[in-house]
Amino acid sequence: MAKKRKRTDAPVVAAGAEKPDDSAPERPPRTLFGFKDPAPDAEPASAAAAAPFRNKEKVLITCSRRITYRYRHLMQDILSLLPHAKKDSKVESKQSKGNALNELLELRSCSSCLFFECRKQKDLYLWMVKSPGGPSVKFLVNAVHTMEELKLTGNHLKGSRPLLTFSTNFDEQPHWMLVKEMITQIFATPKDHRKAKPFHDHVFAFSIIDGHVWFRNYQISVPHNEIDKVDKGGLDKMTLIEVGPRFCLNPIKIFGGSFGGPTWYENPYYISPNQIRALEKRQKAGKYVKKVKAKVRRKMHEMENTLEPDEFAELWKGE
Repeated sequence: MAKKRKRTDAPVVAAGAEKPDDSAPERPPRTLFGFKDPAPDAEPASAAAAAPFRNKEKVLITCSRRITYRYRHLMQDILSLLPHAKKDSKVESKQSKGNALNELLELRSCSSCLFFECRKQKDLYLWMVKSPGGPSVKFLVNAVHTMEELKLTGNHLKGSRPLLTFSTNFDEQPHWMLVKEMITQIFATPKDHRKAKPFHDHVFAFSIIDGHVWFRNYQISVPHNEIDKVDKGGLDKMTLIEVGPRFCLNPIKIFGGSFGGPTWYENPYYISPNQIRALEKRQKAGKYVKKVKAKVRRKMHEMENTLEPDEFAELWKGE
């Protein structure tokens, strides 16, 4: 028969008293030379304050209905370049698209949005938005060339992290500085993303020329032969090969909210495509008006300057 354990007299804790803390003390951080002793005056930091910053940026990429195939291929090219992007179904391009997209961003847990809005199956507008507090920038997209259309020789690993380069004139004016910050947050791949590769083998180049933002994508080509092996810091042997796609962004307005709000900046040199087409029609109509006026002037000249009757007109009439 098993023996009974001896009963020890455990300290009785009162109902209102606090229990003693039996947890082990926090372990100091370790270095190459052993454990690091905490500073004598240092206060114990909380677990939330000690946690490193983690970039959880997610970008929603979608488009409007009745978008053309060329613009749709551009959207798919950008989607393939951003491993932290999510794709969703098309949204109706109406005045209430902002509310629908804000709800969609909240459902998909995204903090940014690239919305491609096509109008009249001719004009493409790009909304670059930070949700839910804003701001948002509206661009007109010009000079569109997709990857399949260009057939360039460059090629890079899908999902690798890009290097973002900006021209120096991005830091000259406040609205360009805001555009640069939004591009950095949207196009930069978050560190330690589950779909991203830990390599830097291509470059996103953003340049401002004539008030437009031009986008180019280049592959970083490094020789891998034993003879031409690149040493550490040997950038003179590296070359850039364009991959694509290409497009140009003409800023229209910068709003303080998400898909709307107060206008922070308006481009004074922006001309809408409808006005450009109207001017071209007027020029073509002017050519026709010139032809009609020339015919009327010719008739008036003939009526004012009538020819005298020819004396030899009826010479051979009788024969």
